[in-house]
Amino acid sequence: MTTTELDLERAELLNVLAERRAFLRGTVRDLTDEQAASTPTVSQLNLGGLIKHVAGVERGWIGFVQGGAEGMADNSGDWENQFTLVDGETLAGVLETYEQVAANTERVVAELSSLDIAHELPKAPWFEPGASWSARKVLLHLIGETAQHAGHADIIRETIDGQKSMG
Repeated sequence: MTTTELDLERAELLNVLAERRAFLRGTVRDLTDEQAASTPTVSQLNLGGLIKHVAGVERGWIGFVQGGAEGMADNSGDWENQFTLVDGETLAGVLETYEQVAANTERVVAELSSLDIAHELPKAPWFEPGASWSARKVLLHLIGETAQHAGHADIIRETIDGQKSMG
C-alpha cells in the first residue's frame, strides 16, 4: 500500500468514526445533566452513561492499538458505573472527555505506519483464543460500537422529549 493509499484509508475510517461520534453527541444537544442521567426506558441506559461508555471503550481499544492487550485500559473494575453519570460527573464533563479521547484516537491513527499492525486479543470468553486484531479491525469495531450506541441514544432521547437525531 502506498503512503497516499494509506492516508486515504486512514482518513476515510476516521471520517466515518467522526460522523458516528457526531450522531451520538447530537442526541444530548440542549439536555440538562438530569435529563442526560435519566433512564426513561425499561433499560438502565442513559445518554450521559452511553457517551461515557463509548469514550472508555474507544480509549481502551486505542490503547490496544498502541500496546496490545497490556495497553488496553481496564474498565472491568467499575462495569456498572461506566454506563451512568455518578456523583460529580456532568454531561459537559463526559463530552469533554469524549473529545479528548477522539483527538487522541486521531493522533494515534495518524502516526501509525500501517493499519495492518496487529496484536493478540486479550484473553476473554468472547474472543477466539490466540486471535489478533489489526488497527484497521479496531477502527471498524469502534465505528460499529459507536453507531450501535448512537441508535440506543436516539431511542432514549426520543423517549425523553420527542427529539430525534435524524428524521
